[in-house]
Formats: sequence, structure tokens, C-alpha cells
Amino acid sequence: MKVLLDIPDKKAPAVLEVLKSIPYIKMQPLSDSKANLIKEIKESVNEMKLVKQGTLNARAIEDLLNEL
Repeated sequence: MKVLLDIPDKKAPAVLEVLKSIPYIKMQPLSDSKANLIKEIKESVNEMKLVKQGTLNARAIEDLLNEL
């Protein structure tokens, strides 16, 4: 299982030390840009779910293309 944690900067060293002390946990730090990308993709997926449920209106493709 993979888990993405959002830890305040001042608390991160203590949490990382605890996680490093557990032998079966492997960690790979994410850059800020990768973390932001993951967040944006997650938000997009949630928006698509809301569109499919009918609780959020989708924009017309023409409007999207005109913005480009």
C-alpha cells in the first residue's frame, strides 16, 4: 500500500525518524512539484466523479479549446 502524507515542515523530521526506524517501510521523498501534480490529478478525478454523478456541470469542449 502507498500512502501520501502531508506533514508540517517543523514536525517532518520527527515523523521521518519514526518511519525510518521501521524496517519494512520504504520511503521516497517527493518534490514539491510532484506532490502538487498528485494533488491536482486527485482533484481532477474527484471533479470527474461529481460530473458523472450529476452534481457538477461539465464545460463544453469548445469553451475549453477557446481558452487555449
